[in-house]
Amino acid sequence: MKSRTLGALLIGGLIAATAVLARPVAASPGGESSADSIRFGWSRTSGSDNYVDQTWWAVRGHDTPDNFVDRLLSIPVGAIARGASASFEAKLSDDTGLPLPEGWALTTAKNSPLIRSVYAETPRDFATVLGFYRTELSERGWTENDNAVLEPDRAVIAFTTAHGPALLRLSRQDDRTITELSQRKRAVATAGLQPKPGQVRLMLGNKTDDNAVITVAEQTIKLAAHAGEKLANSDSAAGELPDSQKIDLPPGRYKITLKVDGSAAESREFEVAANETWGLLAGTDGVLLPMRLY
Repeated sequence: MKSRTLGALLIGGLIAATAVLARPVAASPGGESSADSIRFGWSRTSGSDNYVDQTWWAVRGHDTPDNFVDRLLSIPVGAIARGASASFEAKLSDDTGLPLPEGWALTTAKNSPLIRSVYAETPRDFATVLGFYRTELSERGWTENDNAVLEPDRAVIAFTTAHGPALLRLSRQDDRTITELSQRKRAVATAGLQPKPGQVRLMLGNKTDDNAVITVAEQTIKLAAHAGEKLANSDSAAGELPDSQKIDLPPGRYKITLKVDGSAAESREFEVAANETWGLLAGTDGVLLPMRLY
């Protein structure tokens, strides 16, 4: 291949990748986009009385092209992808006021009148991630409460902050550290979103073009393509979810398995406490997208 041709292809790849990301994340009321091996989406719902509800999700892959030319062509695209990732992280942190651990492979976030929350999965080791959060939250003026649960592969720490109580949960599963940081606000959820007293509510949806099946606590729920895909967008959208896509459970630790047509089954364990509500969405490429809603 002549150098002029290769150079033209490199420039073409750069322009194409730039076009993919030309739509600004912050300015859009909602949508999805991708760059190289990063896929991300966002939603902003507004209403009367200054009601604003924002949700975010992103999945980052680490695929490496085998062919030399493919690797060379991916350099500018990869650079833009890293830029998109950095922009996404900055916007998410600015909007939620919550930190996001480096090296994340998957993250979801929520900033609504009910809650601020960030869920993340990262390959970084448990001790490193726990240290990151303790440093970041201390610098924000958060104070750790007594009676924290600290185990080699699990931590549950409550915090006192200027804006009310907050909770950090971490666990190590397979090759990832799972993190969930949340701060509930003073607003009260509507009946459709609020769990039964002393229980946990799971709300299930499918963002994909294929059928999906979610199994939890020996219950199997079949979801048609795009069924309940907007449940995390607002309190009212969650309230419109049919009862067949809601599960109320006692607090505890649960294994959740997702199977999307054409993709391998994926399982995660989640620890949930009384009076919490979670959205569990079948996401891109059969990836489970958990999001704390209340």
